[in-house]
Amino acid sequence: MPEPQHISRYRRWYGTLHPSLQLIGLQLWMPLFFIVGFCLCYVFAFHAPHPHDVPVALVGSDPTLVAAVDKALPGEYVFHVVDSLAQAKRDVLAGTMAVAYDPSTNEVFKASAHQFQVASLVPATLSGVLTGIGVAAPTITELAPLPAYDEYGTVAMYVMLAWCIGGYMVAMFIGIMGGPLRHRVRMAVIVVGGLVISLITNTLAGPVLGAIHGHWVELVLIAWGWIVAIGLAVNGLSYFVGRFIAAPAMICFVFLSMPSSGGAYPKWFMPEPFAWLNHVVVGSSMVDMIKHEIYGVGPGFGRGLVTMACYAAAGLVLMFFGKAWWERRRIAAIVGNRTTMFQDAQTANREFLGRQRDAELERHGLTSTETGTLSILRDEDWQDERVGGDVFTGARDGLEGQAPQTGRIPVVRSADRPGPARTPGAGNGPRTRPVARPEAPRTEVARTAERAHGRHADR
Repeated sequence: MPEPQHISRYRRWYGTLHPSLQLIGLQLWMPLFFIVGFCLCYVFAFHAPHPHDVPVALVGSDPTLVAAVDKALPGEYVFHVVDSLAQAKRDVLAGTMAVAYDPSTNEVFKASAHQFQVASLVPATLSGVLTGIGVAAPTITELAPLPAYDEYGTVAMYVMLAWCIGGYMVAMFIGIMGGPLRHRVRMAVIVVGGLVISLITNTLAGPVLGAIHGHWVELVLIAWGWIVAIGLAVNGLSYFVGRFIAAPAMICFVFLSMPSSGGAYPKWFMPEPFAWLNHVVVGSSMVDMIKHEIYGVGPGFGRGLVTMACYAAAGLVLMFFGKAWWERRRIAAIVGNRTTMFQDAQTANREFLGRQRDAELERHGLTSTETGTLSILRDEDWQDERVGGDVFTGARDGLEGQAPQTGRIPVVRSADRPGPARTPGAGNGPRTRPVARPEAPRTEVARTAERAHGRHADR
């Protein structure tokens, strides 16, 4: 026999609160978690982005420039010598280099479509250093300009965020409410839900809003794959954390993924650990795949597909082991009659709402049977036009002109109805019998109205 569940003093006290208040209190962890995560991740990452170890491709060599930059901006820029200008341009388009500088022509090459902030800040910084050592301001050459409908290069970041939120929320609700479901049912919901979200987000971002021109089919397929991969990972985690799945899901796919994605600022501008997380978070690979598909910049699809496969595989492994672990815990809780505070609050709230419903029905002279149906005695067309109207203009007598002078509505039990006798049992009668209430003394106005309206007013 399992040991009886230990109930702490705090839990006993908490159980004395109003059931609805208990449920609210047990859900307040989510807004608290959200504001803490937002401050620790978003505010910390973006309050003072500063360049560090920014790679710059240097065609040939220029010791004077390198020494001047190291002296003026120590630790901010790292020069990588390349043999040819063509190689330097390829590195800039691939995103491995922030910009390229050719001393022979005094020219800086940038790719705004890959990273708008880098393309704006780094050439200006190098220009200041060059003019400081007596070199004329360099010529700025754009290798991949941004289109007018994505002026600051933020479309990829927000589309990525929509895909991430859609993917983890589908799996989050599956984990919260679909514990007993089979693996194939859960995966079917994730796959179908991922396709629907992909179609909606890409249709809105592309044809509807015009933030993306073309590439609709390709982006739908990319989004579908990512949403399914994220959904599988969150679904696997849900077996181990239960109703708290929102916490690890938001940490992995929103709070850490967004600052580390490189969508707002590149990893060379982010503090640790966000700079390192750029290599592993889904947001980084998603942004790279979107930019490569739309603008032809970035590292290509290889890294993104590998990351996608890793997250999907991790989700499948977690699902395989998590299902058995969850079932063992569930059986142990049932056998040991163990409950959580949330389950106790749900039970108390359900019982409270049931009592409240019965009391409300009794107040109106009604009662419910064991099956939940209502039994009342009603004549056909008993209502007259005095009670007509709607919720805005009220009845003929106006909006709540005076208290209605109505009596009790008789309640008939199934056993009292005409027809063949029924065997007593559950569902054959009301759970409670209406209690007679003393009639309040009637005024002369009430008696006059009663005589005028007859039996309908009396009812």
